[in-house]
Amino acid sequence: MRTTEDKPEGTMTPELEALLQSAHEAARNSYSPYSQFKVGAALRLAGGAMVTGTNVENVSYGLTICAERAALVRAVAEFGPEIRIEAVAIANLNEAASPPCGACRQVLAEFIAPDAPVVFPASDGVRVMAFSDVLPLAFDMKLTGNRD
Repeated sequence: MRTTEDKPEGTMTPELEALLQSAHEAARNSYSPYSQFKVGAALRLAGGAMVTGTNVENVSYGLTICAERAALVRAVAEFGPEIRIEAVAIANLNEAASPPCGACRQVLAEFIAPDAPVVFPASDGVRVMAFSDVLPLAFDMKLTGNRD
């Protein structure tokens, strides 16, 4: 898959390439007997730790968990709720576009820096975008006055 490095969104660095490779490896563990759509995600946390996750389907499709949320839940379980995400990579084994879904974008928003790069397969190659461009209007309780 070619990358869209020449696009203004962002640049693929060796660190992001390694993160993308880890996401690709995680996709191999996907439990996707219904869609056969095998997705992996890798998160680079502040401090340098890397955590991966993969999608896990359920016969009741609404109970399926995406790779990005699986990685995030694992990161919180391993490192605690104070984690901060510095970069995200998503890969799949189906050679298809797979940006993070809306639910994953909103869940990531709780833990990620607005300028953190998000790497994912797009229809025109691998794209690198700042998280704030992937989810420009994330719901934020701070805006409602209900949270410090």
